[in-house]
Amino acid sequence: MTDIVRAAVMTAPHAPIELRELPWPKLEAGSAMLRTKYSEVCGTDVHLHHGRLRGVPYPIIPGHVSVGEIAAIRGELRDVHGKPFKEGDLVTFLDVHETCGTCYECLVTKQTTRCPKRKVYGISYGVADGPLGGWADHIWMKPGVKLLRFPAGVDPALFIAGGCGLVTSIHAIERGEVRLGQSVAVLGAGPVGIAAAALARLSGAHPVVVIGDPPTRLDFARTMGATHGIDLAVPHDDRVAQVRALTNGRGVDVVIEAAGDPRALTQALDLVRDGGRVVIAGQYTDGGDVPINPHVQVNRKHVEIRGCWGCDFSHFYRAVAVLADQGKALPWAGAVTRRYGLAEAGEALAAVARRDVIKAVIEP
Repeated sequence: MTDIVRAAVMTAPHAPIELRELPWPKLEAGSAMLRTKYSEVCGTDVHLHHGRLRGVPYPIIPGHVSVGEIAAIRGELRDVHGKPFKEGDLVTFLDVHETCGTCYECLVTKQTTRCPKRKVYGISYGVADGPLGGWADHIWMKPGVKLLRFPAGVDPALFIAGGCGLVTSIHAIERGEVRLGQSVAVLGAGPVGIAAAALARLSGAHPVVVIGDPPTRLDFARTMGATHGIDLAVPHDDRVAQVRALTNGRGVDVVIEAAGDPRALTQALDLVRDGGRVVIAGQYTDGGDVPINPHVQVNRKHVEIRGCWGCDFSHFYRAVAVLADQGKALPWAGAVTRRYGLAEAGEALAAVARRDVIKAVIEP
């Protein structure tokens, strides 16, 4: 077995990505090493490179949603069904780790995504902590990391094509309580928005309108289940008019904001029907303030607004379950525009930042 891990390292905001060699960690009982098969490059990695997340312990190994083969295991690790993991299993894992299970958020509000002690692979672990990010040829599964085995018939390539966008959108659809026959507008045509449109359609929503750009992303959103696409080149008032024309003048039942631009919130409030629901899933970093009219856009409309922060194990579990049942019904794999080697991680990051790709995947 090798005694080093090769990794692509983000040394600081705006700095070039460096290839480094890290020591193989000492495996204790309940830990494992994954041989990385896929790791995604997502918008969070762009935010990390732009220095827009607080408390990041640079240098870091990015890559918070990954797939790997268990290369080494110490002690006994079991899945949620009680079945032991073994070397050779293809797995993914919940990137959120070290939630305490004892705080107010964990025990009272049941919001583990808000646990103050939570840490995240590829984001809040530094290189000094070990190989704890997916942009590496191996990833260390610390004791207690929640692994998820891919069942027979589920191609892990489909999961990574959905990636963070898929698990995030499962949480957003859950927060939106999307039901059969409801109308949904999705703001943003990136990986989260496209996955949200697909899941809304699989949930029985109609129409499902995606608003975003560029046109190639809108085209792919249609293949993934969106019934209509509206380009951002269309003026705000005209977008609202088009959505209302599709919903008998009322507006949609649910709006999922996955754009990341705070101005999308104003549009969401204009698109939703009276008594409808808005889910804010795209504001992962602080993009600033936007003006809203609380009387006209919220109070008088009797609108419900819900935030959507992070994911828990249930969202990963259901993402795999969706692919097991619907993996071949929709072209999930088409989201991966290009695959990159470890030495090309900087190039992949730049492509995502420029929106040249829908999804970029690192294959170490």
